[in-house]
Amino acid sequence: MAGGNLTRREASRLIGAGTAGLLLQIPTSRTEAAAQSSGMLTRAIPSSGDKLPMIGLGTWSVFDVNLTPENRTRLGEVLSLFVKHGGKVIDSSPMYGRAEGVIGELAAQLHLRDSLFIATKVWTAGKEAGITMMERSMDRFRTKRIDLMQVHNLVDVETQMSSLREWKTKGRIRYTGITHSQARGFYDVEKNMRSQKPDFVQINYSIMEPQAAQRLLPLAQELRMAVIINRPFGGGGLFGRIAGKSLPPWAAEIDCRSWAQFFLKWIVAHPAVTCVIPATNNPQHMEDNMAAGIGRLPDAKMRQRMIAFVSTL
Repeated sequence: MAGGNLTRREASRLIGAGTAGLLLQIPTSRTEAAAQSSGMLTRAIPSSGDKLPMIGLGTWSVFDVNLTPENRTRLGEVLSLFVKHGGKVIDSSPMYGRAEGVIGELAAQLHLRDSLFIATKVWTAGKEAGITMMERSMDRFRTKRIDLMQVHNLVDVETQMSSLREWKTKGRIRYTGITHSQARGFYDVEKNMRSQKPDFVQINYSIMEPQAAQRLLPLAQELRMAVIINRPFGGGGLFGRIAGKSLPPWAAEIDCRSWAQFFLKWIVAHPAVTCVIPATNNPQHMEDNMAAGIGRLPDAKMRQRMIAFVSTL
């Protein structure tokens, strides 16, 4: 999958995995259809009914910077454009170095805190260590309440989920979650979805890495969990595959004007997906990504056509 043309066997496997779950798609509701035509598409959090815009913002690597004047201007523009175009969900982690503090400082400077749905993670072992880490995240974000706290890569998941439930009861966080970013962790993700029953699950899913559609996405629908998607571009591998290639003309049928929109629309068209979080520190890329949440989305037949096309590149 790293590059070059796929063999027939690889193409068949990719199409088969990506097609899994397509027939489970529900028809687009009138509400969603109206949102598609007029602005950013939203989807409800099953545990509360609150709605979130379907295109969010990831911060791994790109927000782990010193706030030099240049970086402050650039990332400030990214955040401002994100909110301007209807974004809310911004995802971070203590694992991402300086990212939490950078978000907190810029959101305060630009008066954007109330416009953001802040998601971060606890990434340590032990109850007291977890509480200390979450308190530090609160300080970095300059807030007394986090919208979504997630157990990063299932580290000490039972201990940390116990703390998350306590904090949710106290009103310190609004939602609980678990995360993983590799298909090799899906067995443990599934087990903890069933046993821990978080409000959110965050997993990787893309045309390049479609395995989540086989079990996890249907399970999220069954258990009524919101789903955040990371690695929407396969860790960047998809852009290497399509370098120098033009979009197929039929992409216009889903109001798609770039490869980034092509890949993001394929993801958010799955009815289990609540939000996808492409990471960027580029204002132009931000605007391009946000446009994926506007206009028509592919139906099951179109999604199959999209994955078949990419598998030939």
